[in-house]
Amino acid sequence: MSRIGKAPIAIPSSVTFTLASDNTVTVKGPKGELSQKVDSDITVSQEDGNILVTRPSEQKRHKALHGLYRSLINNMVVGVTEGYKVEQELVGVGYRATNQGNTLDLVLGYSHHIVFALPPEIKVVTTAEKGKNPTIILESIDKQLLGQVAAKIRSLRAPEPYKGKGIKFVGEQLRRKAGKSASKK
Repeated sequence: MSRIGKAPIAIPSSVTFTLASDNTVTVKGPKGELSQKVDSDITVSQEDGNILVTRPSEQKRHKALHGLYRSLINNMVVGVTEGYKVEQELVGVGYRATNQGNTLDLVLGYSHHIVFALPPEIKVVTTAEKGKNPTIILESIDKQLLGQVAAKIRSLRAPEPYKGKGIKFVGEQLRRKAGKSASKK
C-alpha cells in the first residue's frame, strides 16, 4: 500500500472540508478556498477530524492516483491555513525586478523589458537592497499554481553554469563549470 496515500490528513479547527457528490473536494480556511476534482475510483472520506484517501484495488493506476490525491488534498489544507511562499533572486549586472500590482517588470539583459502578468491568486513583492541581488517573493495558497508561475519566471533567464547569472531560487545550489582556462595545462 502507498505510504503517502494511507497517511491520514489532519484537519485543523479553522478549516472546513466538504465532499460534493461529483467527487469534488473543497477546503475552506482562513486564507481562502480551494477545490479539486478527485478521480471516481478513489474514495475520500472524513473520520474523526482526519481525511482518509483509499483506493479500490492494487492496480498500478490506482496506486499512482492514491498517493497523488492524498498529496493534493494535503497541499490544499496546508495552503488555506499557512499558504506557500517562493523566493527568487536575480543574479547579474543590471538585472532588476519591479512590480505594479500583479504585473512584474523584469530587466534581464535583453534589449527589452519583460512584462509578466501574474494570476490574481498570486501576490508578488519585489525588493532591491543595495549590495544584494534583487529578489522576487511570490505568495499563494495554491502550491501547484505557485510552482508553475515560479518555474515560468525562472525560464525567462535560467542560471547559466559558468558565471551563475540568471534567475535562481533562494538557496538553490547551482552546478558550476570551470570554463576554458581549466582545460589548458
